[in-house]
Amino acid sequence: MLRIGFLVVAMGLLGWIALEAQYSPRPVTGVVTDKRGNTLPGAIVQLESTRSLRVRSFITRKDGKYQFSGLNEDVDYTLRARYRRFWSPTKTLSKFNSSNHPVVNLVIPID
Repeated sequence: MLRIGFLVVAMGLLGWIALEAQYSPRPVTGVVTDKRGNTLPGAIVQLESTRSLRVRSFITRKDGKYQFSGLNEDVDYTLRARYRRFWSPTKTLSKFNSSNHPVVNLVIPID
């Protein structure tokens, strides 16, 4: 009886390890610009998980760039940026995007 219990626990542990090995976090980076292509430092980029609805934010640097790391490759994410009172259209980072380092640039429709 003790052997069976040990085997069940061992198999469960091996299954958990196999699932953990499949999870591979990835980053996403990009640049926020206006319609003319000027970078927008200080824009707020929001990243939302479509699975958990958790929202993370990043304030763009002087060069208008942003980055998020540790994203689950099995989840879709939506990204959008705000600069002052203007918003960019929402873009989706799909779980089917096979890039190891996807780039999603956002354009805020201001001149």
